Amino acid sequence: MSENIALYRKYRPETFKDVKGQDHIVTVLEGAIKKDNIPHAILFAGGRGTGKTTLARIFAKEIGVKAVDVYEIDAASNRGIDDVRALREAVHTMPYESKRKVYIIDEIHMLTKEAFNALLKTLEEPPAHVIFILATTEPDRLLDTILSRCQIFTMRQPSREMLNGVVTEVAKKEGFKLSHDAADLIAIAADGSFRDALGITQKVILASGDTIGGADEVAEIIGAPKLQILEQLVTALNTKDAESAIKAINEAVVSQVDMKLFVRLLLERLRAVILLRNAPGNAESILANFSATEAERLQSLASESVGAINSHLLMRFLTAAEQTGKVPLPQLPLELAVIETCQG
Repeated sequence: MSENIALYRKYRPETFKDVKGQDHIVTVLEGAIKKDNIPHAILFAGGRGTGKTTLARIFAKEIGVKAVDVYEIDAASNRGIDDVRALREAVHTMPYESKRKVYIIDEIHMLTKEAFNALLKTLEEPPAHVIFILATTEPDRLLDTILSRCQIFTMRQPSREMLNGVVTEVAKKEGFKLSHDAADLIAIAADGSFRDALGITQKVILASGDTIGGADEVAEIIGAPKLQILEQLVTALNTKDAESAIKAINEAVVSQVDMKLFVRLLLERLRAVILLRNAPGNAESILANFSATEAERLQSLASESVGAINSHLLMRFLTAAEQTGKVPLPQLPLELAVIETCQG
């Protein structure tokens, strides 16, 4: 693998058929192209790394716009009224090699109020050869007058299963094999972002000493906890063993585990135990994302009639999750939750 090429760029979708998880948008865009009914202003809204700018480039390409006639503007860096005035003048020039010109404006919510107002008239009545494609992670920050002038598409965040499949496939193409559990850890850490998933995958490949990545190796590289630590903590909570639970948390801290990721993985396991106790018939779907060994352990915990893991405990740890990262000691909310639930 070339270290000079970011994987998210190397494997960026090039056509509509390469786009994953956005069929609800691709279908509409393809229909608009077939009917030659192209909106003059489009807004892609969605979380980071979901492919907004990539889809904008693909759309421009699919309607026959050459690269020389596609202009990408970062509104976070070009957010003032003077920048928009320059844009308003530029749109009137004819395209070089294409029938149309496309302006892709990323992070559109970063424009100043004055810049938004200056853009309104151009968005409402652009020259016939101009198409605007706006992208934002925060559509709520846009003026209603901007939204009303755009055809709005909301990007879906990729599912954990989808990210797992993507990183497994890309790793394989790079000559690296990820175990299912390792790929799942990357998918969780990516938090719904294709870009972050491939960025983490690249980090793992570069840091690994061989061509096979297991869950614990990946956990150490990306700051996730080893499964043994999670198992110790969940077991301790089930038996109200505060000392063992706090020891597990301390081990995670010493290992420099990302505490937010740690809490998220803990919540997932607590949830699984509670669901298994209350809906054992759904065990297959509940345990789908766990390895066979861990699934067996969770089922064993769920079968214990005197286990302390219940909905009240889960609610307490949900509160701890919200507080994690907001205090000087990231592990403190988790420690307090352990003490309160084990003493109750």
